[in-house]
Amino acid sequence: MPTWGQILNEINQELGRGNPIAFDVIRNKYIKELFDLTHRNTIIYASRWTSGDMPANLISLNDEDVQAFMESIHGLQGKELDLILHTGGGSAEATDAIVTYLRQKFDNIRIIIPQAAMSAGTMLSCCADEIIMGKHSSIGPIDPQFILNTAVGIQAVPAHAIIQQFKKAQDDCAANPKNLNSWFPMLSQYGPALLIQCQNQIDFGRDLVKDWLGNFMFKGEDGKKAEFISEYLSNHDNFKTHGKHINKEKAKEIGLKIIDLENDQTLQEKILSAFHATMITFQTNSVKLVCNHNGHAYIKRIPMPTMPPIIHPPQQP
Repeated sequence: MPTWGQILNEINQELGRGNPIAFDVIRNKYIKELFDLTHRNTIIYASRWTSGDMPANLISLNDEDVQAFMESIHGLQGKELDLILHTGGGSAEATDAIVTYLRQKFDNIRIIIPQAAMSAGTMLSCCADEIIMGKHSSIGPIDPQFILNTAVGIQAVPAHAIIQQFKKAQDDCAANPKNLNSWFPMLSQYGPALLIQCQNQIDFGRDLVKDWLGNFMFKGEDGKKAEFISEYLSNHDNFKTHGKHINKEKAKEIGLKIIDLENDQTLQEKILSAFHATMITFQTNSVKLVCNHNGHAYIKRIPMPTMPPIIHPPQQP
């Protein structure tokens, strides 16, 4: 398997030959090699979220991605799909639309997580027939977050935490009404409908995941696994932080149908090569892409005054 550095060297060689699409050529090469091994339609969805240098609106899973999947699915034959997924999450509503589209197009879906699929990415993973994870792979909680303009600035606040804060305020003020003076400045920044919105979003995400698990991964079973997993993943108290990384062993423990990436060395090498080549693409001004094994791609780019430097790996002695 070529390492990340070796793939970067391939791209640098193409650039040295004057190839203006070197990043695309090498990425498409490795995605096609994966397809040639599995003979399953192959799509990679990835964003530049792990670098931490992009605004959330550019890298989050959103309704624009429906168009991206339409482009990548156009012309594909067959009813099996391998979706390589790397995302920090985004809109639950957009995820619902994407899942509805994918499950109408494909009868069998494997979702492959080479590094992490968090939040709405975890929700999307739960529409799969099975999930492939490695020792380095993670999913995350699906409890919804609200972006609020608070007295201390814009913050992402868990819906569960908002509900718990109101409950704590109620209990505290019931015990001593004078405490209302302390709570009022904090609670007054929330709109009157926020509690209802919080509960609705919690229910919405949990019910989507429950339905997808019941209809696909655990089709024909009694629904108990689907209910338990959806409740567990949506309960903020189980994790304390929305960014908690859940590894493959924990994912198996809660009942998800997880296939070990390490079980097939050849498959692992092809998947990681495609993933590394994709992530190197984000050294350019690309911030999100959806690409299939035929090279059809929907790539979101941002204008940049200068291209970021290519980071060369250490030279071997």
